[in-house]
Amino acid sequence: MKLEIDSSEELEIRKSLEKRGDPEAKRMLRFLNMPDLSRTPDSPLGAIIERVKKVPVLKNFDDIKIPEIVSTHVLFDLFNMPPGHPARSKSDSYYVDEGHILITHDTVMWYFYLNHPDVKKKIENGEDLGVICYAKVYRKDEIDRKHMNVFHQFGGLYLVRDEQKTLTIEDLKNALTEIAQSIFGKDIKIRFNPDNFPYTDPSLEMEIEINGQWIEMLGCGMARKSVLANFGLTGYHGWAFGFGLERMAIVSMSLPDIRLLWSEDPRVKKQLKLGNSFVPVSKYPPITRDISFVVDKDFVPNNYFDLIRDIGGDLVEEVQLLDNYEDAKKFGLGKISYTYRIVYRSNEKTLVSKEIDLLQDELYKQTAKQFSAVLR
Repeated sequence: MKLEIDSSEELEIRKSLEKRGDPEAKRMLRFLNMPDLSRTPDSPLGAIIERVKKVPVLKNFDDIKIPEIVSTHVLFDLFNMPPGHPARSKSDSYYVDEGHILITHDTVMWYFYLNHPDVKKKIENGEDLGVICYAKVYRKDEIDRKHMNVFHQFGGLYLVRDEQKTLTIEDLKNALTEIAQSIFGKDIKIRFNPDNFPYTDPSLEMEIEINGQWIEMLGCGMARKSVLANFGLTGYHGWAFGFGLERMAIVSMSLPDIRLLWSEDPRVKKQLKLGNSFVPVSKYPPITRDISFVVDKDFVPNNYFDLIRDIGGDLVEEVQLLDNYEDAKKFGLGKISYTYRIVYRSNEKTLVSKEIDLLQDELYKQTAKQFSAVLR
């Protein structure tokens, strides 16, 4: 069964964003308007979705599409992340207002799924409940070749009546082994390690071995009954998992840069096939520029990285912190100096200094304007 949640609340909040003119509102609208690669047919992320859907253990699961703007009560409170929990930090998440946020994890689909009228009928009949969800999620993050602040997750939830059968952590491991093998082949080596998540207990991480190195692929565990009870569900138990689609794709194709997944260059796109080892179309040289400034001590680097992304777009390959220090005599009390190195590189063309200088000039101007920075 395919389910799509229509959220009038989300529509109203988007309209409010469109009326605002501040950089954060413009930024969030741009993120929301980016394509969902998990639903893009020629994207390797879409290819992962199609493969995983065919895994026998998931084959008859419901498929839900959820809103991308939700209340903090739903996203955090109901998932055992009360006020003060690190996951709620405004330096890591995109808050539309005090009570609403761009989704940071697709586990929020539990709430929408278990409250859907058709699913409530299943619960009344004591039926098994199985659902998958894939979506764009949003988190403020560092800038390098492996991270973006807009990415995609795939999650699954399977619940059964307590008196009908007993699901164990071994059942979950078997399901995830099938999923990993569908993407990486039957010979992939897998291991599970203990982990900790607010909404599962016990919790595990799954790693796979690639070229002699163990790489974390996903988090999983047995759904906490206390969290299920927050959605009005009792008498059920089961397992859940979630993983980042970009990480799976990068490993599958040996991609050197996450930005390649968004490329429109035909030389790149034709190589983006699962299991295909990516060959760079050309080694375009980088252009580096440094910026130094003094700001108040409450400066949040992740917010600054967003500004760099706003201006440099996908030409920004990496941002390196060269130094940061305090000197009250030199800068004043409560002030701190930062120096960043910005590495610009295109995956599709050779950059020229003139175009980067224009971007850097704008960065100087907006750094001073938006962060009340004194440039050095």
